[in-house]
Amino acid sequence: MAHTRLDRYERLYSHRTGSLRSSAMRDLMAVTSRPEVISLAGGLPDTRAFPPDLLGELLQEVASEHGPRALQYGPTEGLHELRQALADHMARLGMVVGAGELIVTTGGQQAIDLVCRVLLDPGDPILAEGPTYPGAVPVFSACGADVHHVAMDEDGLRIDALTAAHDALVAEGRPPKLLYVIPTFHNPAGVTLSLERRRALVAFAQDRDLLILEDDPYSTLRFEGEPLPSLRSLDATGRVVYLGTLSKIFSPGIRVGWIHAPHPILHRVNLSKQGADLCSSPLAQLLGLAFLEHERFGEVVGRMNRLYAARRDAMVEALAEALPDATHVVPQGGLFLWATLANGLDTTDLLAAALERDVAFVPGAAAYLDGVSGRSSLRLNFSAMDEERIVEGIRRIGGVVRERAALAHALTPRARRTTGEG
Repeated sequence: MAHTRLDRYERLYSHRTGSLRSSAMRDLMAVTSRPEVISLAGGLPDTRAFPPDLLGELLQEVASEHGPRALQYGPTEGLHELRQALADHMARLGMVVGAGELIVTTGGQQAIDLVCRVLLDPGDPILAEGPTYPGAVPVFSACGADVHHVAMDEDGLRIDALTAAHDALVAEGRPPKLLYVIPTFHNPAGVTLSLERRRALVAFAQDRDLLILEDDPYSTLRFEGEPLPSLRSLDATGRVVYLGTLSKIFSPGIRVGWIHAPHPILHRVNLSKQGADLCSSPLAQLLGLAFLEHERFGEVVGRMNRLYAARRDAMVEALAEALPDATHVVPQGGLFLWATLANGLDTTDLLAAALERDVAFVPGAAAYLDGVSGRSSLRLNFSAMDEERIVEGIRRIGGVVRERAALAHALTPRARRTTGEG
């Protein structure tokens, strides 16, 4: 019998596809979209909370005032009016930039991808927080980047760990090209980089000639505490590339993000985007513009913050009851909480059992490139479900953890349990 290949097209694929990795969130979408599943996995804002009357008004405004333009191609760098509105939005966050210093992207994910395409060759070393955004993992893998994780604590990225990781690579003759960070309401860790460390990080980048890729999807979603300056606002020497998105404060469905960077980098990003999609949707851009300029913008964001704060509180209380030994930082904003189990159970294995009980989370290993670190942790989203479902979801996860811990204890030889060996 003739040998049957598993993939008859394998010889045609580029070498680059060999390093492709799937996104942990995307893998779960087919399961978590079922209505019976309590999904604490995805990074989903609650679009049901967006005022339907306002959405109708925005759609009507775009259709009546910009109909033909909304249906036409647009410039690769994005519509000028939207870029100006985004520059004004950044000004409210303490950053003074011009519309010409921005490129509109098809969501924040494309922003990460385009910058990495422009800057990275296969094998290039880069630095990233550990854990890092699970959605960045497939981007780094596709580029063939050699990712070195830098430890965090409750105050965010540790500067001492950054120094050690950076200088070790320099000593090998392989200085890292960039550092990828989410300084405010980190995904997945939930922590926020302290003001002292923000200043130290920018100074470090200037001293070491290191480029910082600052991903800032969540800073507007603050529940408590005082706002902190972005890394970009502290940078005076062009060491920070800033990424933003409207996905978390308006709609992930319209896919509007942006990049702010020095002009030489923006020029190459523009060329790369031309090859990727020609331009982001003008219809989506005009919807984003209408929302940013609407008088109810502040009202909607404030409403989201109150809603998510209540859901965060429900999750924290549920964890205290269902998983009292788990450790976590209570986030001051954003969408995520990162919990670490005290018993060392592998959350990748736990996920299968949790899905059988119709509850989902993102295993911690998905936030590391090595596939090993973070195995006792899990990322929990508190924005997409109401308080009742959050509490029930955590209760189910707690039940799975207790059952698996009891099974692991029963399977551990008595000698090892009594002596502590192994």
